[in-house]
Amino acid sequence: MSIEPETVTLWRPVGPEELALIEQSDMKAFPPRLPEQPIFYPVLTEDYAVKIARDWNVKASGSGFVTRFDVLKSFLDAYEVQEAGGRAHLEYWIPAEHMTAFNDAIVGRIEVTKRFP
Repeated sequence: MSIEPETVTLWRPVGPEELALIEQSDMKAFPPRLPEQPIFYPVLTEDYAVKIARDWNVKASGSGFVTRFDVLKSFLDAYEVQEAGGRAHLEYWIPAEHMTAFNDAIVGRIEVTKRFP
C-alpha cells in the first residue's frame, strides 16, 4: 500500500494570457515569470483569489480566472506564508527562479474554479 504525499491546496488568480499558457502545459504548470515579475504569488484561500481575479484581472485584461491546485507540503515548508495587507490576504512568495521546482511539486492538474468574463 502506498502512502499519498501530504499536499496543500492553493489558488492562483490569472488573466486570459496566463491561463492560455497554463492550458499549453496540459494544466500541469504555471508559466515562467516575466522579467518584471520576480515573485510568483499563489494564495491560500479561494475568496482571496476571487477578489483578485474579479477586481484586478478583469480591469487589467477584460477577464479573470481562479485556478486551484495541490502542491507538495514538503516543497512549501521552505517558504513562509506572507500576509499581504490583511489577515484574509495570505500568500506564498515563490521567487521566479524557483518556478521549475514549484511546478514539479504540483500534484495532479491545475483546474479553473471560477471565471469572470
